[in-house]
Amino acid sequence: MNSILKTIFVASTFFLFAFSCSETSADSDTNNDNGQNEEPAPNGEKEWQLVWADEFETEELDADKWSFQYGTGRDEGLTGWGNNELQYYTDREENIFIEDDMLHIVAREENFEGMNYTSARIRSIDKGDWQYGRFEIRAKLPEGQGIWPAIWMLPTNEVFGIWPNSGEIDIMELVGHEPETIHGTVHYGFNNENQYDHQFTGDSYTLEEGKFSDGFHVFSIEWERNQIKWFMDGDHFFTVTQSDLSPYIYPFNYEFHMLINLAVGGNWPGNPDDTTEFPQKMIVDYVRVYQFK
Repeated sequence: MNSILKTIFVASTFFLFAFSCSETSADSDTNNDNGQNEEPAPNGEKEWQLVWADEFETEELDADKWSFQYGTGRDEGLTGWGNNELQYYTDREENIFIEDDMLHIVAREENFEGMNYTSARIRSIDKGDWQYGRFEIRAKLPEGQGIWPAIWMLPTNEVFGIWPNSGEIDIMELVGHEPETIHGTVHYGFNNENQYDHQFTGDSYTLEEGKFSDGFHVFSIEWERNQIKWFMDGDHFFTVTQSDLSPYIYPFNYEFHMLINLAVGGNWPGNPDDTTEFPQKMIVDYVRVYQFK
């Protein structure tokens, strides 16, 4: 190496070393406490990178990513799943299967285990648990009075106690008598032996024409520290921040897992009636989870 090149090399090496040390020190300061004290970088400075996905390319539901929930919720102390729902959840092929690289969840009107309807509910707990990220789900939704599809998240560890204290994030819900409208919501509040105070805040998105049963749409959230944004096909329609929940605890800076289910009946959509057609299908093309890297 000649003397001129050697001089340039040494100077460049010193500059890169100093820059690297400065950047490492900054990273160390912002990553303490498992990210609890980290403010998210603006999207222009970091990019979302895929960290978890299910494209439903297997013949059966991937047991390494999902587990089933069964019955009426009674075994979990939530008869009617806490909402006076009417379905019995199963893992039968009649209610849940993969076809053409898509997940089908099917609600049926039938007598089963003392209930008049069946369907399916899956969750990613202990198989897919995340603190922050971008969550994208492409799906085609069912319709009809009393039909209630949902893509949502619950806390993996109930840091602040039982529901609603530790929060719930509803990425997408639809009540079937309003097939052109979806809802994005968070639930929170206070619940102990002496007081129950359920709070929620959210917003809706209504198609300019058509229904969500006409075709596939992408439902997503971007969840960062102290902030969650909701999108439909890339259109931002709702944001919630820590200050929006004041004076209540903001429980959304901890790990959550995902649930996908198709309910029948319940406090919000009401019961099916003579206009409701069965079976009804919720078809999921993919689930993708991204995080800043």
